[in-house]
Amino acid sequence: MSRIDYIRKEEKKYHDFCYENYKLFEEGSWLYKPVKTVIDLLTLFKGKSNLKVLDLGSGVGRNSIPIAQEIKNNNGKVVCVDLLDSALNKLKIYSREYEVDGVIETIKADIGNYNIAKDEYNLIIAVSTLEHVESDDAFENVIQRMALGTKSDGLNCIIVNSEVEEIDINTGENLDVMMEVNMKTSDMINKLRQSYDGWELVNQLVKPLEYKIVRDEKDVLLKTKAITFVVRKQ
Repeated sequence: MSRIDYIRKEEKKYHDFCYENYKLFEEGSWLYKPVKTVIDLLTLFKGKSNLKVLDLGSGVGRNSIPIAQEIKNNNGKVVCVDLLDSALNKLKIYSREYEVDGVIETIKADIGNYNIAKDEYNLIIAVSTLEHVESDDAFENVIQRMALGTKSDGLNCIIVNSEVEEIDINTGENLDVMMEVNMKTSDMINKLRQSYDGWELVNQLVKPLEYKIVRDEKDVLLKTKAITFVVRKQ
């Protein structure tokens, strides 16, 4: 099994467990609430109708369901792309529960290969997903497709991990990081800046984070420098 296949197997195991054992918007996991940066961006579209949003790596709808609730009365639409059946099946259930199933469209695809139509979306978000494409080149290619797929005056919102470490809490041992793309923070920011040359920088932030996860029934401390990067197409 290749390193990429192994990482994806482990990530599938981790996410399948989370989606099965933690309920959306209930305390106890990162599914508890949407990302504030993403939701705050909706104020920039206030009063606009027919908004079209793309959520790359949507999971069970942590961000896409609140977005759909916000834009449903103005004929908005949210396209949710994810590779995991467990995510998409739960997303469909939650979409009905929160009465936005008419707003949300689900697509099963690897975001690293997903084709984005040109000038199609007002807002494209990728939250903790771009580090899971298969290579640095794939990372750049996805960003280029995001940029091309954004309408004039539209926004791209990227939240991505960098300089990630995984440490066995019991032994202190440094483990292999289960992320396909794990760049230095400065290198990742440079790539983002270059890819969005000519766009307006709305927000750039680097926030050190650490939290406990479980890998193979072991408690693991995951440390990261999370980059928030929001740009507007001129």
